[in-house]
Amino acid sequence: MRFDTLALTTSAVASIVASASAACADFEILRRNSPSLRARGPTSEQDAAKETLAEECKYYNFAPVTTLFGNGGFPVLWETANLSKASTEDKALFTALNSSIPNIAPRGTRAGDFSGVTYSMATDPDCWWTSTLCTKPKIAALQPDIIRCPEPETWGFTLDDGECPNCSHNAFYDFLYEQKQKATLFYIGSNVVDWPYEAQRGLDDGHEICAHTWSHPYMTALTNEEVFSELYYSMKAIKAVIGVTVRCWRPPYGDVDDRVRYIAQALGLTTVVWADNTFDYDIGTLGVATIEANYNAILAEQSNGTFATQGTIVLTHELNNGTMSESKSFLPKIQSQFKAVVPIAVCHNNSQPYVETDYTYPNFAQFTSGTTSISLATATATSAPSLSLTLSTGQTGSLIVPLSYSVAHAANDAAATTTGSGSGSSATATGSSDNGSRTSARSTSSATSTARSSAPQRLSSPGVGYLMGSLTLGAVVVDALLV
Repeated sequence: MRFDTLALTTSAVASIVASASAACADFEILRRNSPSLRARGPTSEQDAAKETLAEECKYYNFAPVTTLFGNGGFPVLWETANLSKASTEDKALFTALNSSIPNIAPRGTRAGDFSGVTYSMATDPDCWWTSTLCTKPKIAALQPDIIRCPEPETWGFTLDDGECPNCSHNAFYDFLYEQKQKATLFYIGSNVVDWPYEAQRGLDDGHEICAHTWSHPYMTALTNEEVFSELYYSMKAIKAVIGVTVRCWRPPYGDVDDRVRYIAQALGLTTVVWADNTFDYDIGTLGVATIEANYNAILAEQSNGTFATQGTIVLTHELNNGTMSESKSFLPKIQSQFKAVVPIAVCHNNSQPYVETDYTYPNFAQFTSGTTSISLATATATSAPSLSLTLSTGQTGSLIVPLSYSVAHAANDAAATTTGSGSGSSATATGSSDNGSRTSARSTSSATSTARSSAPQRLSSPGVGYLMGSLTLGAVVVDALLV
C-alpha cells in the first residue's frame, strides 16, 4: 500500500520503492509498481488476490494502517527500527526489559560486515549462529532454537520474506491452496504494512504466520533498543493488519546470539532457523540448475535414510518468481518422497500458534490424516491509534517473567570488550557446532580449512554452491550463508 492521504512526495515514494526493491533483491517490484499500475488499487483482500497483473499489483490505501501511521508510533518503513517514534507504553515496555538483557556487545553492521570482529569460535560464549551454527544457548533459561521437525521423514515447509516482491505471489498462493498445502510464512513487518491485503491472505488460507523482523537486518549488529524494536514492531504490524499475535520468528540470515534470543523470548517468540538450505534466494547468481541440485540433494537424504528418526526444516523463499517457481516445481516430488510436508507448528504439535485462543491448529496426527484446519481465524485489522500486544502472559503490553541470568555468563560479560566481541577473547581456534545441522559453514585460517559439523556434509557435491562470500572474524574467515 501507499499512504496517499499522507501526501507523500514523488521523491519520497521513489525512495520507499527503491528501499523495498533493495530489500527484496528483485527487479519485479519495479516493473509491477510502474506508474501505469498506480491509478487505482484493490479495496478488499479478494481484489488483491486476483492474478490479473492490471489489478493485483496496484498501490492502495488501507484505512487501518493509514490511521495507525498517521497517529505515529511505528518506525520508518525499511529502516532499522528504533523507539524514536514510539508511544510511552512501548518505551516503558523496553525499559522494563533492558536492564536484564545479557551484556553482549553488538557485532558488525546491519548489512553483515563483520570485518574486524574478534570472537572465540572455540568457546562460542554467546552461541553466535553466524560464527558456529550454534542453536543451543549458553544461557540456561533460554530455549534452544527450532531447527528441525521431530517427526521422522517430515519436511518442515517454510517460506521467508512474505509478499516480497508484494503481490506477485498470488499464483503461488493459489497453487498451495489447490494442493491443500500449508506452510509457515515468515513475514517482514515493512512488507505487511506495504501490502496488507496480501498479508491477510496468508492467514486466511490457513498458513502459520511468524515474524521476520521489521526491516531484515543482521540482528546481532543492532543495539538492544533496535533488536527489541525490530521484533516488537514486526509483531505489532502483523497484529494491526492480520489480527494475531505471533509466537515465532526467524532471524534474517540466521544471525542470532544469546542477547537477541533473550529479547525474542522475553517477547514470547520462539526462534526458528533451519537444518537444510536450498539457497533459492540466490537463484539469480547461482542459476536454476544449482538451486535444483540443492533441492535434489535434500531429496537424496530422504532416500538414504538421513531423516529416518527425525525430519528437517528447509529454508525456502517466496521472494520472487524464480524462488516460487522452484517451490511449485519441487513440491509434488517432496510430497511423494516425504511422509509429511507440514508447517512448523504442526510438526511440533503446537495447536495454538498465536496468543489469541480463537485459532486452533491441527496437531501432527490430525494434519497428516487430512484435517488441515480446525478453527481458523479470519484476518481482522485494527485502526486503534494505540495498539497493544497481548503477550504470552496474557497481560496487555507485558513481558514474560524475567529470565534468570547465569552467574557464569555474567562473569564472561564483565570481561567483554566494547570492540564488537561478545567474549573479550580474540582467540580464533575452530570450534565444533553443537547443533548437528547439515547446513554447514566453513572456517579457514591461513593454513587450515575445517568443516564445523560432524554430521554428513553436502559441501563437496558437484554443482551445489552452498557457500557464498566470507565474513572476516579477526584472523578467521567464515564462509557466509547469506539468507
